[in-house]
Amino acid sequence: MNKITAAITAVGGYVPEYRLTNAELEKMVETNDEWIRTRTGIEERRILKEEGKATSDLCIPAVEEILRKKNLDPKEIDCIICATVTPDMVFPATANIVAYKVGATNAFSYDLGAACSGFLYALSTGAAYIESGRYKKVIVIGADKMSAIIDYTDRATCIIFGDGAGAVLLEPNSEGYGVKDSILRSDGSGKDFLHMKAGGSLKPASIETVTAKEHYVYQEGKTVFKFAVVGMAEVSAEIMERNNLGADDIAWLVPHQANLRIIDATASRMNLSKDKVMINIQKYGNTTAGTLPLCLWDWEKQLKKGDNLILAAFGGGFTWGACWVKWAYDGK
Repeated sequence: MNKITAAITAVGGYVPEYRLTNAELEKMVETNDEWIRTRTGIEERRILKEEGKATSDLCIPAVEEILRKKNLDPKEIDCIICATVTPDMVFPATANIVAYKVGATNAFSYDLGAACSGFLYALSTGAAYIESGRYKKVIVIGADKMSAIIDYTDRATCIIFGDGAGAVLLEPNSEGYGVKDSILRSDGSGKDFLHMKAGGSLKPASIETVTAKEHYVYQEGKTVFKFAVVGMAEVSAEIMERNNLGADDIAWLVPHQANLRIIDATASRMNLSKDKVMINIQKYGNTTAGTLPLCLWDWEKQLKKGDNLILAAFGGGFTWGACWVKWAYDGK
């Protein structure tokens, strides 16, 4: 009997309509379009501006797209995992809300928090459920409404982040397609360099924390950049070496969209040419857990059955990792 693997059989995505351009940011903080583009590669990012809208409102259209593509009854879904650091509420889980609103009444659901590496962690977890044989249909979401935790007077962070969601459906496969290998890492010493100071049990919300703007993303950019360049590049090379994959074997690098220079460094370490690298940072910015599935969503029509993909990410915490996926269907 062939080993069961977890194949990605459908992709969905959603980004809000509103575009926050570099030109608009020039009016808000001391920055300019050239500075942003040359240092990050970002030209605009999508923002969920409507009142009363949250991360679940980004997730739902992405999940519904999958259900339409596969002509699935939502009651067939066994599990929904939502990778996010911007849940609708501390509890219940955003995944619970999504499951309820799409009608996935038979699914168990929960959130997973690993910052920008969240989708990789969730994908590996979802794959393990499929490989166990207990579950047949698992939806993995990566989504963040980063605009909810960004200080738009802080030029170090407000230029980077956007809002968006992507999702994939995992199903059993016995032909060798799907999630083939994952290397996931973390280092809690990175907590000082990229975090949100207040809002957790260590420093609960108070008038003082709100006044001090401690419910926004704090980033020590240079330190994070140094760790990210090394971490994401090395783990991507490591998963190739571990599986005897050369640059010619890889169809696509699917990198976390945090900074164009980090992406370039990762591709270089893997000896990949730029035409094998998915890049959409220019139009979405860094959507945190949403970047990897949004790349798959944007490139789905170009993907071919049997393509080898390396997914790689680095996030706050620190968290990082890489995943080798053998694509299971022709996108066209």
